[in-house]
Amino acid sequence: MTNATTGTGTVGDPWQLRTPPGTSLYTIYRDDTVEPPLLVCQVGSTRLTYLARAVDDLTEMLRQHGDWMPLGAADEGKTPPEGSVEAWGRSPENPVGGWYGQRKGYRGRFGMYLPPLLEALGLVELEHNARNNRVRAAV
Repeated sequence: MTNATTGTGTVGDPWQLRTPPGTSLYTIYRDDTVEPPLLVCQVGSTRLTYLARAVDDLTEMLRQHGDWMPLGAADEGKTPPEGSVEAWGRSPENPVGGWYGQRKGYRGRFGMYLPPLLEALGLVELEHNARNNRVRAAV
C-alpha cells in the first residue's frame, strides 16, 4: 500500500496524506512566504509546522543510512526510540542542530507526518503496518 495523495502542496491545494498505518488523514503545504520556509501540517484542529528543508535533509540522511529505519514517532515531551527518524528530527547532530518542528509544544511527531510526504513525492519507501513502521530511501 502506498500513501496516495492529492494536492500540489500549496496553501490552496495542500497535499492530502494518511499516517503510515492509514488510520488518520492530514494535510501539508509548503509556506514560502515566511523565512525560513515551513511545512504546515494540519491534523484535525491541530496545526504543526516543520522546517521545509526537512524534505531534502531527511531524504539525504536516509540515503546515507542505506537501510530501513524505524519511524519512532513521539510527542515533543516524550523521548523517541534511539536510532529512529523521530530521534534524528530533534537531534543536535542533524543539519539544523535540533528540532525541525517549530511550534513549541507541537514540535514532535516528525516521524509520523514527514515520511508519508516523502513517500508521496517518490523519495522513500514506507511501511504501512498497524505499528512499528519503517522507512528507507527509494532505490
